[in-house]
Amino acid sequence: MPETIAGEAIRVLLVDDQPLLRMGFRLILEGEDGVVIVGEASNGAEGVRMAAALKPDVVLMDVRMPIMDGIEATGLITQSGSCSRIIILTTFDLDEYAFAGLQAGASAFLLKDVGPDELVNAVRVVASGDAVVAPRVTRRLLETYVRSLPPLATPPPADPLLEDLTPREREVLEAIAEGLSNAELAHKFFLSEATVKTHVRRIFTKLHLRDRVQAVVYAYESGLVVPSQGQDY
Repeated sequence: MPETIAGEAIRVLLVDDQPLLRMGFRLILEGEDGVVIVGEASNGAEGVRMAAALKPDVVLMDVRMPIMDGIEATGLITQSGSCSRIIILTTFDLDEYAFAGLQAGASAFLLKDVGPDELVNAVRVVASGDAVVAPRVTRRLLETYVRSLPPLATPPPADPLLEDLTPREREVLEAIAEGLSNAELAHKFFLSEATVKTHVRRIFTKLHLRDRVQAVVYAYESGLVVPSQGQDY
């Protein structure tokens, strides 16, 4: 049975200035049970307005658009307190604008030439909030983002929120920053996946994080994890 949110269809908003691409995504997603397209926008500003009005579960967001680009639109949607999760659509593996999407609050990245199965899986996974989509694009963006951080002369001040984490939760957060999946976390810490999911949810709640992408960025920006040029992610 296709995955839905609380028994309801996953509501998707398409934001792209190319009608043919929107049509292609619509045809793919509407062919799936448990997924419904609630609207289409041709620029970021329109996407922000429609996200507020329609409250979609997932927004497929293009990067380069007229009036307002997808990065600014992503930031406005996430800063508004919206529960919508955003997947940034990129043309190239390492789109220069896509890096900013990490800090803007995007939950995942996909190439525009993504296959139908990968697109549908991405929407379902991001809608579930359980994990980040990390095949070829998200992982490479994270790696390059982390390695591009300038070395700090002095460690950043400790975030008081980190004090709310238990020792185990700190260990899990550090492992998330290494890119480990729930299954890999369970194996690493000799825990059940259900217990791992509980730890991950508590970490997100305590640190006010939306998903794993934000958790990775937070771990490095807070100084909890220090990037190493020689590290293999």
